[in-house]
Amino acid sequence: MEPILLAYIGIALLTTLAFLGSSYGVTVCGNAVVGAMKKNPGALGTYIALSALPSSNGLYGFVGYFILKPYLVDSIPLLTAIAILGAGLILGITCFYAAIRQGEVCANGIVGVGAGHNVFGATMVMAVFPELYAILSLLVTILISGTLATPIL
Repeated sequence: MEPILLAYIGIALLTTLAFLGSSYGVTVCGNAVVGAMKKNPGALGTYIALSALPSSNGLYGFVGYFILKPYLVDSIPLLTAIAILGAGLILGITCFYAAIRQGEVCANGIVGVGAGHNVFGATMVMAVFPELYAILSLLVTILISGTLATPIL
């Protein structure tokens, strides 16, 4: 197997998993918004703010791609390709899981706001915790990229 193929598999996993997780998390929130709108349609702004939070994990995957993109050259060393594959797995899986779990937290907050409870602030705070690990995985990707050999163009 060519090293560049391993690197592209890592990039594909990184972006696909992050995007899938975010789309799933946002969908969970959207479903909660539909139900909450029936009880409290005046809180649409709050619903939108909470619904958007899981999309940040997809953005981390996108940023990870741009961080690793300079190393995607035909003459990529095998060790660099393996490191990109590893970084892709770390960032992709973490963002996938964090976005889904963050979507569930935000959906519960949406249901609470829809029922008339003052839980927006608490939901925002609790939604930060799953995202923290997505941010840490992006930092790991940045640290891995800092150890890679300079690409030969």
